[in-house]
Amino acid sequence: MENTTPIVSYCGLYCTNCPKFVKGNCPGCHQNNKATWCKVRTCCMEHNRATCADCTDFDNLKECKKLNNFVAKMFGLVFNSDRVASLTFIKAQGTDAFISKMESEKAMTFKRKR
Repeated sequence: MENTTPIVSYCGLYCTNCPKFVKGNCPGCHQNNKATWCKVRTCCMEHNRATCADCTDFDNLKECKKLNNFVAKMFGLVFNSDRVASLTFIKAQGTDAFISKMESEKAMTFKRKR
């Protein structure tokens, strides 16, 4: 049975449009018990946050070492992804608006501005 529930990762990716998620190779970070290495996931779970957009220190999100670590920077470079822009949109417009935007654009995240 296909999962039709939209999934937004803790770090602001729209998992529902991810090829690995679509193929069933990844359950998304909320359900991925193997993702214990992810400091963003751990932080959000410890503080009972749906995403980093709910962080009480959101104004300093660009300086967050958990969100902006080496792996995240490489992910952003390779996939032209701007998770901070996605999280800023979620904070301002809400998760439902983010899901609608990602669905209409068939995207996983906002693209980095060059």
